[in-house]
Amino acid sequence: MFGQLITAMITPFTEENQIDWGSIEKIVERLIATGTDSIVVVGTTGESPTLSHEEKIQLYRFVVDRAKGRAKVIAGTGNNDTLQTIALTKEAEQCGVDGCLLVVPYYNKPSQVGLYQHFAAIAKETSLPIMLYNIPGRTGVNMSVDTMARLSQLDNVVAIKESSGDIDQITQLVAAVDESIVVYSGDDSMLLPTLSVGGGGVVSVASHLVGDQIKRLIEAFQGGNVREAIQINQQLYPIFKGLFITSNPVPLKYALSQFNFCHSYVRPPLAELSEEEKVSVDQWLKKIEM
Repeated sequence: MFGQLITAMITPFTEENQIDWGSIEKIVERLIATGTDSIVVVGTTGESPTLSHEEKIQLYRFVVDRAKGRAKVIAGTGNNDTLQTIALTKEAEQCGVDGCLLVVPYYNKPSQVGLYQHFAAIAKETSLPIMLYNIPGRTGVNMSVDTMARLSQLDNVVAIKESSGDIDQITQLVAAVDESIVVYSGDDSMLLPTLSVGGGGVVSVASHLVGDQIKRLIEAFQGGNVREAIQINQQLYPIFKGLFITSNPVPLKYALSQFNFCHSYVRPPLAELSEEEKVSVDQWLKKIEM
């Protein structure tokens, strides 16, 4: 439904800390041109915690309008409040998005029962296709394979973004869900291992920079050319890791600013790269042609 290559899109800002709509338009065009099948709007990479409710709605509408059906649009609507998530998901649906990304509630650390009830309540209130999002490093809670498998039986749960970094858990998850449920790597560096155990693609950060190469990696592996997929992965690995030398999306925004796609501004409490960090990014950035 969402394709193989999904990009978790940044939200560019101006020096005045406002959304930079012109830069978003440029980035949407680049993502589509370099192989992105679906675009996640207002995810973690899009700095969702510091976007207002009104800004999120504006972003959903803007990207749907600019994508014009050439790529699907997935709205990041997840929150750590079930009722707020339901309300935002309903509004996103009215904006014409193609699906929603629902992150595990963060900070309040619900039990597995609480997680199931949270996602089931949201699924009941929307007709949008749902991608579940497990990222224990940010949320403080790991959604178990049993819970994800149980949730995957809900009619509108169609995909899972797995960012635990645990290949054993990913392997068990692929085995536990129906073939119709696509398990995506939530980390670029885990894409190839995830494909090797039956995953279907990636929700990528690096695709802002090297989307066409990531798409070739996926197609090579799924076409049986494992050696080529390994070679591409090895070439891209320094980029995959370099984009996370500090909090995402700080390095990515700096990288994109060097190619005049946007400014490097991030909203507090995030901070821009230090001079030392810029030197580190510049080392692998020289190898990218945009």
